[in-house]
Order: sequence, then structure tokens, then C-alpha cells
Amino acid sequence: MRVLFIGDDRRLGALIQHHLTCRWADAELVTRSGDARSPLAPEFLAQGFDAVIVDQSCGSQRGHEWASDLAARPDFAPVVYLADEIEGEITRAACATGATVVLARPRVDHIALVAAVERAAQRQRTAVAAWRASPAAVDVQRFGGATLPGYRHVRQLATGSVSDLFLAESDAAGALAVLKVSRSPRADGGDDPAYRRFVQELEIVERVRHRAVVKVYDVGMSGLYAWLAMEYFRAGDLRARMRAGITPREALAYAAGIARALAAVHDAEVLHRDVKPGNVMVRDDGSLALIDFGLARYAALDYEISDHGQIFGTPHYMSPEQGHGEPIDSRSDLYSVGAVLFEMLANRKPYTADNPMTIIYMHRKAPIPALPAELAVLQPLIERLLAKAPEDRFESGRDAAEAIEAAAAGLA
Repeated sequence: MRVLFIGDDRRLGALIQHHLTCRWADAELVTRSGDARSPLAPEFLAQGFDAVIVDQSCGSQRGHEWASDLAARPDFAPVVYLADEIEGEITRAACATGATVVLARPRVDHIALVAAVERAAQRQRTAVAAWRASPAAVDVQRFGGATLPGYRHVRQLATGSVSDLFLAESDAAGALAVLKVSRSPRADGGDDPAYRRFVQELEIVERVRHRAVVKVYDVGMSGLYAWLAMEYFRAGDLRARMRAGITPREALAYAAGIARALAAVHDAEVLHRDVKPGNVMVRDDGSLALIDFGLARYAALDYEISDHGQIFGTPHYMSPEQGHGEPIDSRSDLYSVGAVLFEMLANRKPYTADNPMTIIYMHRKAPIPALPAELAVLQPLIERLLAKAPEDRFESGRDAAEAIEAAAAGLA
């Protein structure tokens, strides 16, 4: 039995968990806040749950709006609504849109709750069984060339030269997920670099296991296509935040967050090698997470996908040593933080040119760019982050984060 509880009352959540496990020993209760600042994405249908319990008092007394919204979504899991007043007007409004069962919230009755959840689960299983037998089930489990049971296709997010990105709902994760699926099938009988890179990304992320790093749910092969499932960030990436406009103080806060995330990555003996605004995601609560460890390097892995001296990364944010295919360490990632911070503050990249190789040359030979005059107080910080020689930069992500935070404290 797997139940989603939407509410902010921890004592009530613990009580519901107790009731469920008394009836089903292996019952799982997943809790999501009812706070209006972090609503469930409109594409989410809770198809990986047997039932959904909504507390009326969640989200500043807006639980009835939650129940109405969720119950009105086609194919959403059955909703059990906990109301302060069974016969109240608010409760009737929630029921009008399809809440399966309404129970009294002040004193949750064990027998009534278990019976309500059991009825909801039976209804959900019947609906899922019918859906799986329908032709539509095949279509919504197809992602490019791969067919992935347990994932529901929502929409395609992006197309790349190596892989495509899809938004899907994961039954196992009980959440929306991003699927990265290889565009080309694996050659018969041959080794598959795309699959090895996906496996490496999973191994690296599992090794780091930090809130500031994207969650990777699963990786596998479907027929001849490699795929990877990971956390979905509805709020978008740092690039989108930059386009919307950010203040210098916000830019410094983001840069410090990236540096602290890299400290955790480096502690795990991993180099990211592609730090850029598009690889820094923003969660609904404002926290940051690094993504795309496909180019990352972990020395203890049995294989190294990239050839020695080969250049990987994004030229606008590459350290001089990375751009020239030389050995790199954690200070190379911190150089990239400096390039991102400069762009956030100056509203332009540190170096630009029509030719990528020219940009790489400028990172090594051109003078460190100057910030706008009104931000000159931050120029020493930029000079340290974008120092040409690694030994002139900060030694660690923590050192960089502390310096960035100190600079922010010194702003007028």
C-alpha cells in the first residue's frame, strides 16, 4: 500500500502512518507540503500511489482547493479528504469535483480511514489494470526509440545530438521525472559509450548523495536504447533566472551556493567539468542542484570514457587548463564558478568570440575582464576566481563560498 499525504500537520501525518501500518505492515506514506508556494505540478497524476489523502488545514486552510484541483484531474488517483466539518460548505465544494471519501479530521477513526483507503486502492488498481490493457498505454510509455513501463510520457523537453529529454511521471519515484534517452541504438555486439556514460553519471551521483546534486532515480537499457531517469526541476535553471534579471546580492548568493555544492562533489573525489548556468537547477524552494554529470570524472571508476587530451565542456566557462586539454583539479571547476558569477554581475560572458577556439585562447591569454564601475568592489573576488594559474585561485569550494559570502556582506 502506497499513499500520498498532502498536508503540513506532522502529528496528523504520523497518526495516518500508524493507522496504515497497523493494517498493512509494509505501507508507505509519502508526504508533500500543502504550502501554496510548492504546489504539485499540473501534469502530476499520482499514478504511482494507491490513494491520496488531503488535509483540509494544509496550505493556510486551502485543503479544499487542493482536493478540488486534484480530483478534477483526469485519471488522478482517488482522493480521500480529511475535513473539519463533514457537512460543511467547504467539504461539499470539494466533493462536488470528485473527492472519493470525506472523513472527519479532528478524530481520525482507524476503521473508517482504513476502509476509505482500501476502497480508493481497489478503485485505483481497477483503473490502472484497464489502462494497461488499452492501446493508449503503449503510446504513453514510448520515449523516442525506447519503451519504458512504469513511466508516463508527458512531453518532450529538448532534443540533443546524443540524447533526448522527456518529462515523465515515474510510478516508482511517485513524482515527475526527466528521462534522458539515447538517440541512437547500441550497435549489435558492440560496446555502447552512451550507456556507459549514463551508468557513470548514475554512479557518480550516487557516490555524492548530496542535496545540492540532482537525484538520479534509475538507469537502464530498453531494447537498444540507453536511458536515465532523474529529478525534475519545474522552476527551471539559473540561465532562466538570469534572463529574468537578478541583483548583485542574488548573484553572489547563487555563486556561493554553487561553490558549496562543488565542495560536496569534490569531497567525493569527483570533478564536474561542465559548470555553467544551464547545469545549475533551481528547486521550488529556491535551493540549487547541479545536474549533468555526464562529463564528470571520478578517478576510482574502472573506465575513463574521454580520451586523454580531449576537450570536453563549454568554452565560455572553461578554465585555461581544461580548454587546452591539460590535467585539471577542483580549482578548474571553481574557475567556472567565477565565469558564471561574472556573467551574472556584468550581464555578459567573460570572453566572447565567433570561434570557440578563440574563446579558449582568451581564457588563457586575455586580461581578466573588468566588472561595471558600480561593482568594482567585487573585482578582487573575480580576479581570484578567474586567475589564469590554478595556484592563484581558491583552494576549495568552501574557501570560495566563504569569500563570496563575505563579499556579499560588504555590499552597500
